[in-house]
Amino acid sequence: MTLQLADAKRIAAAAEAEAARNGWKVTIAVVDAGGHLLYLQREHDTQFGSIELAIRKAHAAAAFQRPTKVSEDAVQSGRLIHLALPGVIPSDGGLPLLRDGKVIGGIGVSGVKAFQDGQVAQAGVEAL
Repeated sequence: MTLQLADAKRIAAAAEAEAARNGWKVTIAVVDAGGHLLYLQREHDTQFGSIELAIRKAHAAAAFQRPTKVSEDAVQSGRLIHLALPGVIPSDGGLPLLRDGKVIGGIGVSGVKAFQDGQVAQAGVEAL
């Protein structure tokens, strides 16, 4: 099963709605199972640095098949090896996208505080 563009748009729309409800300006990236960018949107006036960070969060979530918050928590507890793993982004806001228990992609959000990025990404996951 693969992630389709229609899926990515639905996921991003749900994430965007969550961000808008809270008045947050974010960038939302959706990648396929191979970590390749499938869809990207950036709210007007969101810092351009969030573009690459959202993509990298989505990629890391798909590649490691776990939320990027796992690495954030590990680093905060002293497990610094996570900083040396290629492609790891130790910041909340990246979540794997699952269908029938298999990773089919990832969503990454950047633009506000990390836990808020995670909240927006979760809204996207729930739309899948």
